[in-house]
Amino acid sequence: MRRKTTSMQNGPIDALCTAVMPKVINWRRDIHEHPELSNREFRTAALVAGHLEGLGLEVRTKIAHTGVVGLLIGAEDGPLIALRADMDALPVEEETGLGFASTVRGEHEGRDVGVMHACGHDAHVAILMGVAETLVGIRDDLRGSVMFIFQPAEEGAPEGEEGGAELLLEEGLFDERVPDAVLGLHVTSAYETGTINVTPGPMMASVDTFRITVRGKQTHGAYPWRGIDPIVISAQIIMALQTIPSRQINSLVSPAIVTVGSIHGGVRENIIPDEVELIGTLRALDAEVRTELRERVRRTAESIAASAGATAEVRIRRGYPIVDNDADLLDRLMPAFERVAGEGNVSRIRPVLGAEDFSFFQEKAPGVYFFIGVRPKDVAFENAAPNHSPKFFVDEEGLGTGVRALVHSTLDLMG
Repeated sequence: MRRKTTSMQNGPIDALCTAVMPKVINWRRDIHEHPELSNREFRTAALVAGHLEGLGLEVRTKIAHTGVVGLLIGAEDGPLIALRADMDALPVEEETGLGFASTVRGEHEGRDVGVMHACGHDAHVAILMGVAETLVGIRDDLRGSVMFIFQPAEEGAPEGEEGGAELLLEEGLFDERVPDAVLGLHVTSAYETGTINVTPGPMMASVDTFRITVRGKQTHGAYPWRGIDPIVISAQIIMALQTIPSRQINSLVSPAIVTVGSIHGGVRENIIPDEVELIGTLRALDAEVRTELRERVRRTAESIAASAGATAEVRIRRGYPIVDNDADLLDRLMPAFERVAGEGNVSRIRPVLGAEDFSFFQEKAPGVYFFIGVRPKDVAFENAAPNHSPKFFVDEEGLGTGVRALVHSTLDLMG
């Protein structure tokens, strides 16, 4: 079906949004070429802070390590609208072939790695910088204030560090005033360029990280009965964990996923080791199911290990809550979304089991998180590299949709 489109020039606000787009694209390309890992976004933060200060905003820096927050106070009293963009890149070596592709290398978990904006956070930063410039241009007409949040470490702080949205809040982001609404967006190749995709209620899953250490008794591979084999026990645990979402959780309440993403154990083919470590994630779209997953994973691992004479130490680290869109707030935003994207280009989607620490903001204030499509119109879904891929590609036409969506949403919420 042919997409229906809307003109970028359907009013003075859109004209301002269009005027800032060359800067947005240049910022995005510059940030893309110079990516920085979580809690190390020094260059990006300096670029953002310089831009916000140049616009005459009240600017706070070095919050949650490298975070930058700008405050725009409008001409009249009104609601405080918070807009958030994440700044960090991923330990991924870029394979896009773009003229502004990253050649940056960094250190991740003690290893030298390529660094790339493989999730599109470079686009988020550039979009919000453009939104700030646009709204400053109509400061005298604003009935309220805007908080621009440029957040570090959405992808997770390095081992042994704190970071991200949770740390921003702990360091007083909303202490002086809790926003009346907080908005965030994410570019994705899952949807066609120029579309806006959102759903009320749970939209993205909670995520917790588990680490299971199975301890047995080392022995020669020729005499397994003289030891306790943690590798075989770990295999049993891995298979049993998959029965938790498939056989122990009510799938009518919430989908759930248990993923083992890393296994470490042993050094030689003929030695049964002392221990094996399993690392993975737990995801759910319901708070009670989230708690149930944690309890069942712990019980399953410990019981299987004990049955073989081994032990299993289960450590579960609380991760991001559920991204839960405020339904009333989304209803208020839908006219702006439809005005920006055009008839037929705003979709209410099914929830996804990815996770986002924007959810911490939603625990403090009504919030809506939405996806902006950046898949070129001539590229089929199955041929588009997904977010986190070394080939992830952003159709820059979608950046304009992001700028306009946040500007129109902010103005609508201010009345």
